[in-house]
Amino acid sequence: MASLVQGVYVMERDRQGNRHGSDARAPAWWRFFHFEVREVLVDADDSSIFGAVYAFQPPWHLLDPAAAAAAAPHYVVAFRGTITKKASASRDLTLDLQLVGNGLDRTSRFHGAMRTVHAVVAAASAGHQHHHRVWLAGHSLGSAISTLAAKSMARAGVALPTFLFNAPFPSAPVERIGDRRVRQGVRIASSFVTAAAATLLHHGSGGGGYDAFAALARWVPNVFVNPGDPISAEYVGYFDHRKKMEDIGAGAVGRVATRNSVKDLLLGIGTAGGCEPLHLFPSAVLTVNRGTSPDFKAAHGIHQWWRPDLALECAAHYY
Repeated sequence: MASLVQGVYVMERDRQGNRHGSDARAPAWWRFFHFEVREVLVDADDSSIFGAVYAFQPPWHLLDPAAAAAAAPHYVVAFRGTITKKASASRDLTLDLQLVGNGLDRTSRFHGAMRTVHAVVAAASAGHQHHHRVWLAGHSLGSAISTLAAKSMARAGVALPTFLFNAPFPSAPVERIGDRRVRQGVRIASSFVTAAAATLLHHGSGGGGYDAFAALARWVPNVFVNPGDPISAEYVGYFDHRKKMEDIGAGAVGRVATRNSVKDLLLGIGTAGGCEPLHLFPSAVLTVNRGTSPDFKAAHGIHQWWRPDLALECAAHYY
């Protein structure tokens, strides 16, 4: 999945570098895994390539290609993150700012992505394929687009397998605090403050907000993070802290806090009539890269996820 996302990055770099045909560098990223590109997603505002629909082509030289493909996706819809090159930087950075303000769902890029996801799921159904054969994948900004699309589909009763690499978690970087006891203390205090704010705003004690969050519990995305990445690292503490709150007898407070954030509540995000926080998940399979990352580029980059020497921790968290 990481390589298919990289294929989208390289397609856009090919476009910017005017590389076509045999000079294009992107195809190797999907052909190696027996995929082909069925559709390229282009942003209407700057003509940049931000996503692609891949179709799996089983290697027919195998003795039983049908069995080999049984657990594979039929389609993958992949989205790249931010590219800081001149031709795409302005649009991508504008979307990053809208992501922080929880406004990504109102952008033309997301609307185009959502139309494509609906169309691919419909095509899979028409071809008598179960919707679980349609997978979503994204990195950074692309993870946020994948998250919005997957949540929308999950509310409609369609839980799509989703792979989120270095997904943004817009919050104070508590995970970067070195002292474990201080880190836990900050999280516990934050949970009580968040729960109190949610209750005061008539949202945290049950009702619509709880129902909307709990309705997503059957969607279990695969979330890949690096503790050295300030953009995604908070997911480590977000999920681990739930158990800690249960252990100290404050599970009810933890359950309210896990579906709210103070910043978003004050902005009307997650309250009745508002949109929900993008970065909060009821359930997930969390994979953490515990390997050494010398700098931000290494910790946040998509390239870390196909290294042969990864030191990974994986745990499932259910709401």
